[in-house]
Amino acid sequence: MTQRKQRRYRSWGADMSTRRESSLIGRVLGGALVALVGLGWQPARAVPAIQAWETAAGAEVLFVPAPELPMVDVRVVFAAGSAYDGSLPGLASLTASMLTEGAGELDADAIAERIESVGAELSTGASRDTGFAQLRSLTEAEALEVAVDILQKVLSEPTFNAEEFERVRQNRLIGLRLAEQDPGDVGQKALYRAIFGDHPYASDPSGTTESVAAMAVEDLRRFHQRFYAAPNATVAIVGALDRAQAEALAARITADLPSAGPAPPLPPVPQLGQPSTRQVAFPSSQTHLYAGQPGMRRGDPDYFPLYLGNHILGGSGLVSLLMEKVREDRGLSYSVYSYFLPLARKGPFLMGLQTQNAQAEQAKEVMLATLARFIERGPTDEELEAAVKNITGGFPLRIAGNSKIVRYLSVIGFYDLPLDYLDRFPERIRSVTAEQIREAFQRRIDPSQLALVMVGGAESEPASEPASGPASESAASVDGPAQAPTAGAGGLASGPGVAAGAAVTDAGE
Repeated sequence: MTQRKQRRYRSWGADMSTRRESSLIGRVLGGALVALVGLGWQPARAVPAIQAWETAAGAEVLFVPAPELPMVDVRVVFAAGSAYDGSLPGLASLTASMLTEGAGELDADAIAERIESVGAELSTGASRDTGFAQLRSLTEAEALEVAVDILQKVLSEPTFNAEEFERVRQNRLIGLRLAEQDPGDVGQKALYRAIFGDHPYASDPSGTTESVAAMAVEDLRRFHQRFYAAPNATVAIVGALDRAQAEALAARITADLPSAGPAPPLPPVPQLGQPSTRQVAFPSSQTHLYAGQPGMRRGDPDYFPLYLGNHILGGSGLVSLLMEKVREDRGLSYSVYSYFLPLARKGPFLMGLQTQNAQAEQAKEVMLATLARFIERGPTDEELEAAVKNITGGFPLRIAGNSKIVRYLSVIGFYDLPLDYLDRFPERIRSVTAEQIREAFQRRIDPSQLALVMVGGAESEPASEPASGPASESAASVDGPAQAPTAGAGGLASGPGVAAGAAVTDAGE
């Protein structure tokens, strides 16, 4: 067992860290839930016990048995995200998109038809850190056999058909051109360039029109052979299987993956050396304002103070400090937020809002002043108590359901978080003090070194002007234990159970 994986089998210790439901699964699960509730069933425990092992091929596996419902969720995650795109931004996400466009002897239609015939769901996607595939299936023997066979084929035997690739490429180019007309996309990409500079995280997972147009099928094949290898994989399984069945399932999925080693580590993210401001002219009645700097990584020792502090600052919706100062007190914006997005290396700390062009400077000043005041003073005891109650009170809902648990398992496995991470999450939140939050924000966030981007009515460079490379992010608060990302923009479903295009997501699944 590698040193990396040995670290995983410890307790937390001193560290902190538009697809449609298939009708068959819906009918079976709905009936089963009604029956279980009618019998007075309740979950045995709020937090599942996680079992872990390594397959013969070298993949790490995390498993939670869930015998209550006749289904299984499988999520396979690789260190194969856009951070490994190299000179071709978008390569990771296009590779993931093509996995379900043909595998083995099956074309895209055959894959969709087989998945639909057994009521399963299959999707693929890519983020900055990862490429992934996810399967949901009934555990009835015939249905599971068909679904697992498809999953194995798309991971191990993708065909990367040239005609299908050209269709997927053209769809991606259309999406990229449409994104140039969205001030939110324009602003977020510019902000990531400003925060990360030459680091691979600066590159947007969806790529650029130039890089996507320049790609060839052989580029995708090489990427797949290098990064979709078993030693580079984490397999998360949740469902009505016993340990032996889960071991057999994981072994089958990973047995025929390409023979390559783990991905190389990503370079560290440097701190910003100086503040920057970029104004982008855009034909819009509102200005999109973004601010950020490098934040924290997964497993960061300051994770819990920063996470809890951000919940108070801008991650708790209408009751956050930013909402109070920007929206409630001054009516400058309908919505304002902040969030940390921890990744394998330092992900960003971001703040954002929209406001009328004439109010942009005032809104910016209030947002930045609120951040500076919070860093200086920290939260009050009342604010801390309310945030702790909100997070711990809602914690069971964040792990309610196999699909949520399997995402958390993949995050825990991929980022080498301890197996008791979920079990101890509420305890860790309750142990954070106001002083720890203040000290963590003072160590990690410097309001005088922020990158600022304003997209709207300012007279400046045209919005379409290329910069050092693309960058983008989903502006969703990372507000949960090892929060897994929600699905981003993907292709239209080619069948009720298959997402034809990869979901381009982030937050380091």
